Amino acid sequence: MPDDSLPPWAAQLVEQYQSNAASQFIIYGNIHDRMLIPGGTGLTQSAKIGTITDFLIEVLLPSFDVVLSYDLGNGIRIEKGGPVFSQWPAFQEQPNLPKTPRAAVETLTHYFRYIANLARLKQQVSQVAVLIKNADLVVPQLSGGFDYDIGAMASLIRDWASDSMLTGHPLASFLLSENLNDLNPLLANNPRAGRIKVGLPGPEELGRSYQVMASRYPVALREYASALEPLARQLSGATLGATESLFKSREYTKKPLQAKDLVAIKKQIVEKDSSGLIEFIETPRTLDDLHGQDAIKQWLRQDITLWKNNDVSALPKGYLFCGPVGTGKTFMVECLAGEAGVPVVKLKNFRDKWVGSTEGNLERIFRLLQALGRCYVFVDEADQTLGKRESGNDSGVGGRVYSMIAEEMGSSTGRGRIIWILASSRPDLIEVDLKRPGRIDVKIPLFPTSSPEESFKLIRGLCKSRGLVIEESTFAQLKDRLPLLLTPGAAEAMASRVYRLARTQNLSPLVALEGYLADYRPPVSPQILADQIRLAAAEASDVAFVPEFFHPYLPGRQP
Repeated sequence: MPDDSLPPWAAQLVEQYQSNAASQFIIYGNIHDRMLIPGGTGLTQSAKIGTITDFLIEVLLPSFDVVLSYDLGNGIRIEKGGPVFSQWPAFQEQPNLPKTPRAAVETLTHYFRYIANLARLKQQVSQVAVLIKNADLVVPQLSGGFDYDIGAMASLIRDWASDSMLTGHPLASFLLSENLNDLNPLLANNPRAGRIKVGLPGPEELGRSYQVMASRYPVALREYASALEPLARQLSGATLGATESLFKSREYTKKPLQAKDLVAIKKQIVEKDSSGLIEFIETPRTLDDLHGQDAIKQWLRQDITLWKNNDVSALPKGYLFCGPVGTGKTFMVECLAGEAGVPVVKLKNFRDKWVGSTEGNLERIFRLLQALGRCYVFVDEADQTLGKRESGNDSGVGGRVYSMIAEEMGSSTGRGRIIWILASSRPDLIEVDLKRPGRIDVKIPLFPTSSPEESFKLIRGLCKSRGLVIEESTFAQLKDRLPLLLTPGAAEAMASRVYRLARTQNLSPLVALEGYLADYRPPVSPQILADQIRLAAAEASDVAFVPEFFHPYLPGRQP
């Protein structure tokens, strides 16, 4: 297979091996997906869909004389070159290859040294490769203390890439682990090993794979028989294995895929592939549904226009929405996403009690984000989610989470593709480095109402959505009783209570509202609300985002 037709990860691996830059490779990422295995010349009838093991053996290692593999379930297996391997005297004496990890690694090391000795004596030069599948289960990161067997295996495997006797002849080793953070640090941090990240397939790779599948799933792909590229673009971000399963199911039920179904299908596939680590926020809202906030809406619409025109030089890499609890930060995200017409991916609870699992979950999330194309990434309660530079008493997990997210947010390759949105009522608790320009460029404060007119309009609109009509002319008689500093969350609760009073006591909407206002108590203490307003005003990246009523809360002023 010519190098220019290899997927990027495979081309990188070939370059490092052929240049003698590395002979051991840690292959991580989307390694459990299905992959396109091309035929002899282009996409012929011999092309097929297979596993990464198939790809390595058939595409990258066809010239190797012996290819071995090891995993915990099957032990050592001879994938290729049985007659050559059978010449090993130790195998002739004991043909039952070991399955336990320590014995298997020692056996493989013994064989490599045997081949190296033959080469030094110029008796036989054989190209040998070994694949350690699920290497994170064989030599895992330890939760604490020291395990002698794991340490010994990690040392031996590391020697495969550094021992001059072994590196002096054609020996290639491949350690396959879905998440780099799950692998023993002695191997994951080996400077002599190449790190090869397998990303999710992009639209071009999906399109070539769908061409191979088309003859097997004619009913499922009937609507796209003439052109598979639109389908590949629509399903970008999904694994090839998941889409293959979809085609099989549709072929069995005789239900062709249709364009109108693809958005919902992609959402289901990606959420399933993420194992519940992310979810898509679907919304029919736009910025027109946002009450007031004219300066903010104008800024956001300008950004959306830049994005649609692919003019990303002035496009922010991230937003911070901050303000008191209940000011509608999530609602703002939904309106922004609906206006822009791009997916909103919400990070769910990716933290895990097992050492290394939290970092592994983040690796999986980042792979999905990088394959989705344009999207917003929403992190709610960012002050709690994003971790701290100083990890405290969590075995360093918080610090590693902080470091990984900071690196991803600051990546130059993300500008114009991924826009991060952080939401918090306590922005002061978010690490300063995460809020700096280059990660979060625009900080937008959200405030409660600042006048009786705003409070009335907000309450009236929420009551109207419940079928309660409060005439605009009643504002004058309600004005003195309408609360200031009313958040949308508090107004939502108020509208629900008014609706309940109207229905259970058979009252008119106006009378029900008057009755509720007579006993109204703010849901958040005035001091806490004032503190959160002050924090939001202090974070604003543009004074125009702060209404004049709240200018006294700006830094250096007293409300």
